[in-house]
Order: sequence, then C-alpha cells, then structure tokens
Amino acid sequence: MRPMILLASALALTGCSIGDDYVRPTTKAPAAWKNAATPVTRAEWPSADWWRRFGSIRLDELMRQAQAGNFDLAIAMAKVRQADAQAAIMGAPLLPSLSGSGGASRGRASMANSTASSSTKAPKAVYTTSTNTLLNASYEIDFWGKNAAARDAAEAVAQASRFDQQTVMLTVQSSIATSYFDILGLQERLRVARRNIANSENVLNVFHDRLAAGTATSLDVAQQESVVAAQRATIAPLEQQMRQDFNALAILTGRLPEELTLAPETLAGLSIPAVAPGLPSELLIRRPDVQAAEANLRGANADITVARAAWFPSISLTGQGGFQSLDLAKMMDHTSLLWSLASSATQPIFDGGKIAGTVEQKRARWDELSQTYRKAVASAFSDVENALIAVEKTTEEVEAQRVAEATARRAFEIAQSLMAGGTVDITTVLNTQKTLFTAQDAQAQAQLLQLQALVGLYKAMGGGWSGG
Repeated sequence: MRPMILLASALALTGCSIGDDYVRPTTKAPAAWKNAATPVTRAEWPSADWWRRFGSIRLDELMRQAQAGNFDLAIAMAKVRQADAQAAIMGAPLLPSLSGSGGASRGRASMANSTASSSTKAPKAVYTTSTNTLLNASYEIDFWGKNAAARDAAEAVAQASRFDQQTVMLTVQSSIATSYFDILGLQERLRVARRNIANSENVLNVFHDRLAAGTATSLDVAQQESVVAAQRATIAPLEQQMRQDFNALAILTGRLPEELTLAPETLAGLSIPAVAPGLPSELLIRRPDVQAAEANLRGANADITVARAAWFPSISLTGQGGFQSLDLAKMMDHTSLLWSLASSATQPIFDGGKIAGTVEQKRARWDELSQTYRKAVASAFSDVENALIAVEKTTEEVEAQRVAEATARRAFEIAQSLMAGGTVDITTVLNTQKTLFTAQDAQAQAQLLQLQALVGLYKAMGGGWSGG
C-alpha cells in the first residue's frame, strides 16, 4: 500500500502539461497618430468620468442613473457572475472530492424455513440492527495538466466577460452622451426654426399692410405665405426625432419615458474639451474589446491542452474509510473499522478519430480567435484615427458655419432695412431670409456633430477604463 501512495505522490508532484505556453499574436502599433492635431509627447488618456469635461451637470446625472439602472449593464454583470461560477466549477477537479455517508438498518429474519421439534417451541424471530459511517474520497491526478488547463480556460472566459462588461459600460456611456447631445441639438434647431417662423410672419404682416395700402401685390403675399408654411413644416419632423431620442435616453437610464425629466440646457452652454490621445502603443490596454479578444484567445489555447490530454491515461485514486457494526455500542470500536484504497488508469485505445478531430477543432478555434484579436487591434487604431479626423473636421466646420451665419444675419438685416425704405424687392428679402435660416440650422447641426465626434474619440480611446 505504501508504494502505491508514494507513486501517486510522485505523479502528482512531477505532473507535466502537454500544452503550449500562450504567446500573444504579433501586432504592430504605429509610432504616432497620423491625424493628431499636434504631436503627442506624453500619454494623455481620458479619466473615468470623461463626460464631465463637457460641463453638463445633467449629463453627469444621467450617467449615474445608467450605472444603477441600465438593462444591458445589468445583463453584462450577471454574465460575469455566471462566468466566475463556471470558473469555480472547472477548478474543482484539481482538489480531492470528499463525501460522507451514514446509515442504520433494522431487519427481521424470515422464520418460514425454520424447523421445530415437537418437544420445543417455535424459534423466536431474529432481529438485526446494522449501523455505518463512511468517508469516501476520490482524486484524479492531473498528470497531463488537463484539469488545470480546463480551469485556465474558464478563468480566461471569466476575464473576457469582465472586459465585455466594460465594453457595454463604455457603449452605454457614449450612447447616453450622444443621445443627450442630439436632444440639445434638436432643441436648438427648433429654436432656430421658431425664430425664423416669427421673422417670416413679421415680414408677412408687412406685406399684408402693403397690400392693403396698394404698394404690394397678391403675389408678394403668396410668396411670403409659402415661406412661412415651408418653415412651419420643419417643426414636426424635428419634434418627432427629439421625442424618439428622449425615449431612447430613458431606456438607456433604465427608466420609462414618463419618468425621465431633463433640465434646460443649450449646446452653447456646453464646454468643448481639448482631447489629445495618448501614445498608440498604450491603446491596447485602454480598449476593453481588445482585452476581451485576447482573453478569449488565452482560453482557446488552454482548450487545446484539454483536448490533447484525452490521448493520455487518466489516473484516479479512490479511498473509503469508516465504521460498520451490528452492535451500536461497538460502533466506534477498532473492531468495527473498515477501509479500502484503490487506483485506476484509463487509456483510450481506439475512438474512431474523435480525439484527433477535437484537437484539430480547438486548433482551428485558436486560429480564428487569433485573427479576431489582430482585427480588434487594427480596428482600435483605425477607430482612433477616424475619430481624430472627425474632431478636426467638425471643429473646422463649426468655425466656418459661424462665419456663414454671421454673414447671412448681416445680409438679412440689411435687406430688412432696405425693404422698409422700399429700395429692394421681395425676392431679395426672401433669399436673404432663406439663407439665414439655412445657415443657423447648419450651425446647430455642426455644433452637434462636433460634440458627437468628441464622444466618438473618447469611446475609441477606451473611455476612462484601463486594463493595465
């Protein structure tokens, strides 16, 4: 017995893994951002509360509500718990399995076959009582590293689920910021449209007065009425989109639309943060989706080890010890002691290619996830570059639209002044009025695009999260 125990101990201590060590696929990071406005000399990444740089108290409140009530985030957190539990399950075979049992039985022997002489009474019934307490133990020696690899694979999946949760969090945060800014942009466009409708109605009143005085024609009035009607028609689509965005924002915060209220803010009241991305080489630890892709790859590498181990013997130890007695008083006596030890080894001989197929399947899965990781890395760099372009160009567009709006406003004011003096015709007034409305609406849209581009850049940089 002692040699068997020593052999088992030696096997446990000298166990070896038949898998390959994980090696991260080679990827190349750019030396610098191609589209950065200025060269980055030091790492400058967003903070955990990056949205505060826009200077909106209401946006900060929406983020807190989403942290507590967003449905997608709650789902992701539940998946993390599931993955952690699965990792604990897969790690259990690395430890011995112990179970205890105990029982008692009482029985009466049948007297049907008993013979009794005529001179004696029938024999008494025989009753027996049996009690036992047992401790059972079993352990599979992880000589080939199969169980350890299965645990590592499950832990990698658990890590990936955490990175997925961070990805969901970043997506929720950016969606809230984008939806909120979209609502503010639509409110601004509605204000512009209503101001222009009011201006158009004032002009229409002037033409009505002139028509009554005989200095304007019915055509002049009809043309201005057409302008007013066209501007009024822009209100309904903007209100529809704003209400739909409002409902979407409510869902993002885990509320019903009627439960969400928004304090008044304007696009002009928001701050425009200056964002300079950190060094490209550090982006890979900033992006949770890239980290998740690598965690899945580590799990796939461990799965190959599990599949390979099926080719080799499985060695198990089992033991049992306890007490069993027909006399309860002698239950714990040394005479009632019982025990047994056993070992077994199972070696596959022929499986029709099942193990080989499983190994090949796991290798193919590794190749797939390896390319998925490389794609995630390339996409991360591309996302930042695209976001930098968007920030740069939308900033330029905002400045250009400001100039265009100022020019259009000055032209409209001049046209109104000249129209009051009767030195310009209706066509000039209508054209300058239309140009001003278009410029103001375009300016509001440009401001919105700039804010959305900044949110996109924060998201591309991994938000305020870092896996390092």
